[in-house]
Amino acid sequence: MAQTTLATDSDATTPIAHELAKKQREIGVAEFFARNRHLLGFDNKRKALLTTIKEAVDNSLDACEEAGILPEVSVEIIDMGNDRFRVIIEDNGPGIVKKQVPNIFARLLYGSKFHSLKQNRGQQGIGISAAVMYAQLTTGRPAKITSRISSTDPAYYFELKLDTQKNKPDIVKEEVVQWPKEHGTRIELDIEASYQAGVQSVDEYLKETAIVNPHITLIYTTPKAQQIIFPRATEEMPKKTMEIKPHPHGVELGVMMDMLKLTESRTLQSFLTSDFSRIGPGTAKEICKNAALLTDTKPSQMSREMAEQLMKGIAATKIISPPSDCIAPIGAELLEKGLKKEINAEFYATTSRPPAVYRGNPFIIEVGIAYGGEMAADAPVRLLRFANRVPLLYQQGACAVTKSVITTAWRSYGLSQSQGSLPIGPVAVMVHIASVWVPFTSESKEAIAHYPEIIKEIKLALQECGRKLMSYLSKKRRVEDEFKKRSYIEKYIPVVAEALRELLELQKSEEKKIEESLKEMLEKHRGEIEEIGAVNEEYDEEFAKIGKAKDEEEHDE
Repeated sequence: MAQTTLATDSDATTPIAHELAKKQREIGVAEFFARNRHLLGFDNKRKALLTTIKEAVDNSLDACEEAGILPEVSVEIIDMGNDRFRVIIEDNGPGIVKKQVPNIFARLLYGSKFHSLKQNRGQQGIGISAAVMYAQLTTGRPAKITSRISSTDPAYYFELKLDTQKNKPDIVKEEVVQWPKEHGTRIELDIEASYQAGVQSVDEYLKETAIVNPHITLIYTTPKAQQIIFPRATEEMPKKTMEIKPHPHGVELGVMMDMLKLTESRTLQSFLTSDFSRIGPGTAKEICKNAALLTDTKPSQMSREMAEQLMKGIAATKIISPPSDCIAPIGAELLEKGLKKEINAEFYATTSRPPAVYRGNPFIIEVGIAYGGEMAADAPVRLLRFANRVPLLYQQGACAVTKSVITTAWRSYGLSQSQGSLPIGPVAVMVHIASVWVPFTSESKEAIAHYPEIIKEIKLALQECGRKLMSYLSKKRRVEDEFKKRSYIEKYIPVVAEALRELLELQKSEEKKIEESLKEMLEKHRGEIEEIGAVNEEYDEEFAKIGKAKDEEEHDE
């Protein structure tokens, strides 16, 4: 076959492949995201302001909770004009060791959470360094960071930029400074952005953060220099989460092959018991038996075919679900406190589901409903989505939470709903997923993927709160009907009393006695109504139990 060539000025012929090869080179991680910053949530000026603050606040809250410190976070936005804003976030966390400051703030894909299987707000080691990169791309100014780890250590001040070609920090300035805080971190960024209030604003993000983090105090200074304080509703810190090993049902073939090569275990049985959670010696032997592999097989010598046999053996073996001490749900009681603190309503219902699993990753779904108050009765319900205590304000239509709410039959719970739409009513519905690894649809972490296991758990939690709402609305209607009837009777009691006096030809003084007798009869009737109402409430509870069992049976099918 003739070789394809490329003519040059010297009439020599060179293979095209050689010319193309000269143009090929490695693409740096930072270089890629600098050009595709929309993937990280910096696709417009308004969203860029929110993303910058979100990443910094998430880091602050994670650091405080890991250190067992009740978080106090200050957020300040200064409008410098011409679409330039200065963002300052300061916390009372444990601070950052001096040598780690440049890497944490000015190096993409650097952090401690990516390989850790426990609940965290951050996952990828991109967020805050991406904000630093965005700041230097849009204003050319470095990030200014101050951090201190204790009262006996000095406070360090850095001015940092990110070298996008090498994905390494560029230290512009470094010095020891005086700082009144005993421990904590402060970051200051100048960015190109725009501020606008509304459902996808910084204001809404901070308000929703206060709802699902009732243990924090947030001090927010708006671009108009107005200060808003979100006080904590509890002194109780979230439960400490424990790191777990991978669960065998969540590992794919390629990952399994890498684990077999890298393990320090000398036998297949010890590999299974030491590198995975929920596998004891007995379960390991059963897996080997189902896979037709010897327990003393050396992991490093296993072929691709043997690894595939191992995967089949794992699939054929009943293995306990992964432990749930790696996740820290908010809890129904604290969730209700958070809702009451930030949403004015007349009725609240919350629930926290038992742990479930998708792809070997444990997760817990929590749902809260607030009804009435100042919310509009003729508008779609207000949907609040959260993942690991972080509000999700964008890509609502692409989220598994939205799909779960839309496909729930809300008419059964007293709300009107058109097919394929959110229900209508004066209601706020909040859904929170707590997991060691939330399956986001993109790097910007704005929507949750449509895993059937997650959708099932969300719907069960929604239905449980829906039944509580229906019970409340039924009771409310009975009370309203009773008061309506009472008002009619009370209105006409004087007229009836006067008519009876005239019919019986009694004295004027007897009219008052007749009126009092009629009121006594009304009170007696009211007591009977209340007894009937109590019986109706018992029936409501029984119907709720039947409805719950029916819902779970339908989901299982």
